Amino acid sequence: MKMKKVISSLLVAAMAVGMLAGCGSSGNAGSNGSGGSNASSGEPITLTVFSELANYAGEMQGWFAKLMLDKFNVKINLVASADGVYETRMEDGNLGDIVVWGSDGKNYLQAVEAGLLLDWEEDGILDEYGPYIRENMSYALEKNKEVSAIKDEEGNVISGGDTIYGFGHNVASSAESHEAFFYTWDIRWDLYEQLGHPEVKNLDDMVTLFEQMKEICPTDDSGNPTYAMSLWPDWDGNYVMYVKAMATAYFGYDEMGFGHYNSTNGEWYYAMDEGSPYLQMLEFFNTLYRKGLLDPDSMTQKYDQMLEKVQNGGVFFSIFNYAGSAAYNTEEHIAENKIMRSLVPDEASPIAYGMSVYGGNRIWSIGSKTQYPELCMEIINWLCTPEGRLTTEYGPRGLCWDYDENNKTYFTDFGYTCVTDRTTMMPEEWGGATFNDGAFQINNTTWSLNDVNPETGEKYDKEFWASYQSAEGLNDADRDWREFTGCTLVEDYMEQTDYTVDIATTYAESKRSAELEVIWNQVKTCIVEYSWKAIYASTEEEFDSLVQEMRGRVRSYDPMEQCKQWCEEEAARKNSLQAPLR
Repeated sequence: MKMKKVISSLLVAAMAVGMLAGCGSSGNAGSNGSGGSNASSGEPITLTVFSELANYAGEMQGWFAKLMLDKFNVKINLVASADGVYETRMEDGNLGDIVVWGSDGKNYLQAVEAGLLLDWEEDGILDEYGPYIRENMSYALEKNKEVSAIKDEEGNVISGGDTIYGFGHNVASSAESHEAFFYTWDIRWDLYEQLGHPEVKNLDDMVTLFEQMKEICPTDDSGNPTYAMSLWPDWDGNYVMYVKAMATAYFGYDEMGFGHYNSTNGEWYYAMDEGSPYLQMLEFFNTLYRKGLLDPDSMTQKYDQMLEKVQNGGVFFSIFNYAGSAAYNTEEHIAENKIMRSLVPDEASPIAYGMSVYGGNRIWSIGSKTQYPELCMEIINWLCTPEGRLTTEYGPRGLCWDYDENNKTYFTDFGYTCVTDRTTMMPEEWGGATFNDGAFQINNTTWSLNDVNPETGEKYDKEFWASYQSAEGLNDADRDWREFTGCTLVEDYMEQTDYTVDIATTYAESKRSAELEVIWNQVKTCIVEYSWKAIYASTEEEFDSLVQEMRGRVRSYDPMEQCKQWCEEEAARKNSLQAPLR
């Protein structure tokens, strides 16, 4: 292997001298992961990035694209996972240069088995071009070996188990804590204050509160109707995403297959069982719809359209911080004494995910057919450095953020404007466009935002930077929230709730048989289709009828309940890993 590595390095060096400089990444990234060995080359290289998580397709534009061009002499052509895209690329035998997976389940394992992903240790590529990853993410790399093993239907390893194809998202350097909450139950606090802080024990109280908010705030900043919630179908999978997520946020049960998993005792609840967490939340959204509190565009709009409505003050509530306070709390709204802050019902038990040195299930990988494996590795390696992690989250260093004389992170004035209003226009030299339109569109993470930046001793999450804290509060409404909750930070408030922790382990979803996969897809399509129909039911009777029809159709597709059995076995396997850690 050592001789092979020497020969490979000589070949790469020879290519760099004898061919156009744009034909590969010949330099060593260095231990600090600075990368950019192709940056002095001639014509830019276009890398195709296939991401199952992306909401954008086409050549990336704006500030992140400019950074990639300056740093690596690379243009990024982003391929999103629309219907049929994965299947077509599998048939062609070429997934792309960098490949990002939404999970380490079926699609990822098929690609491994088909030989369409690069072995990161081949010719010493990881050691030479991914030194920061190799040195700091060893547990996540080892987990990937295990996840990527080819197994039979009984779970026995047939081959593999010793090859690294990538690593999962949200890696942590320590497992001593849990991730930051992102089910933060963000609500228009200025309206809640106007209403006199009514008690909110459960979902029924939430509905009543929404009705009262609608009465005092019937239109948004542009005069359009307001709604309690606005959904989007882009991320629907085994069922409607927001419905299953609402159950997770309220009961503390994580999604698993066609149901929810209770990490406190290992129980699994089938979505089609009467009274299941999923069906309870489906009824909740239908209640909102029938009361005129759910955005009627929810079933047809895109994520970006939903986000525009939040930014425009058209939505009172979101369980997600990224579709709530992060979007709404702009400088303009703050100046108008408007703000979204957390309010968790007394009976809710929001989930928090355990910090994992193994990483999550959204995998970074490289296509085996790429002509530029070293360059791909350099880019991913840079994304894993502290600078890379902060840049993908907050913009270019120097322009938006930097380290002060005490080596602590701070925002520039311009950077603060960007993070509080993502529609801020970027300078022309950074590609123009808005901060949001030019942002990192691949939509995956390397380090957990809640992990500690080794260069500063602070978390990557801006909410924990000393420079970002506001001692006096952002406005009167924010000060009212602080007085009401007794907290300064949202994270401190969430810690006071009756939350549950989904303990991190090496669990990864098993591969389903081809026969089961056919049934699975029929069930999935049925649940998503009928769930949306049920949400839009005009009466309670129509809702009940549609739910019963959905359950009947699911049984017709899966009369032996093979999907349910598979999920129960997965829950038992995950429970066996979590039980010793409880």
